[in-house]
Amino acid sequence: MNDNDLLRYSRQIMLPELDVAGQQRLANAKVLVVGLGGLGSPLALYLASSGVGELVLVDDDHVDESNLQRQIAHTEASIGTNKAESAAARIQQINANTKLTSITHRLERAELTALLETVDLAFDATDNLASRHLLNETCWNKGVPLVSGAAIQWQGQVTLFDPNDENSPCYRCLYPNDDSAMELNCAENGVIAPLVGIIGSCQALEGIKYLAGIKPTLAGHILYFDGKYMEWRKLKLAPLKTCPVCAE
Repeated sequence: MNDNDLLRYSRQIMLPELDVAGQQRLANAKVLVVGLGGLGSPLALYLASSGVGELVLVDDDHVDESNLQRQIAHTEASIGTNKAESAAARIQQINANTKLTSITHRLERAELTALLETVDLAFDATDNLASRHLLNETCWNKGVPLVSGAAIQWQGQVTLFDPNDENSPCYRCLYPNDDSAMELNCAENGVIAPLVGIIGSCQALEGIKYLAGIKPTLAGHILYFDGKYMEWRKLKLAPLKTCPVCAE
């Protein structure tokens, strides 16, 4: 890092858990963010502003007016623009030193698997079960930790699935039944705007901790947040012995 970097990230570097070494690890890191909507917007912005060196942004959707209530990476001028490209443009305004790759199509298994070989950490900011299960399975198979977040109505959750931690379950352990009929989405069920900011920011914080080597992580635990009652719960998660993804 140069003198400008030391000044820019000075408020983080003065944290003894992070220090210069941790900030350098962030600068050297390459991460994958899948989904640049409500969760992915604050997540990607905070990763870049905190000094994570390289972000691969993936989203095949386009910004529409109903997104602007909560997806803070996008503006009215972004309407009609691909979300990954819109978020990349916003990130460049925050930190021009962040290396960015925008992928504007839905990743199939083979392409996702190859991409995971190049990153240190992945973030699930998607909004459908099929994508979540595919990302979970490919991350686990490639040994890439996955920071997962979800938010709907007034409730949200965040955790870290780490295939390198023997006590960590995977997403399939948490939701073993792949029943798309039970899936909730914002379009049909609604979501309060700041909730996705809270959960997306927690994902960014957990990712920054992991990349900088700061413990403890959320592996083996999950945080639930109820925005209506302003209550947090932290629950322990154990690997499912019959899990088809992570059980030995």
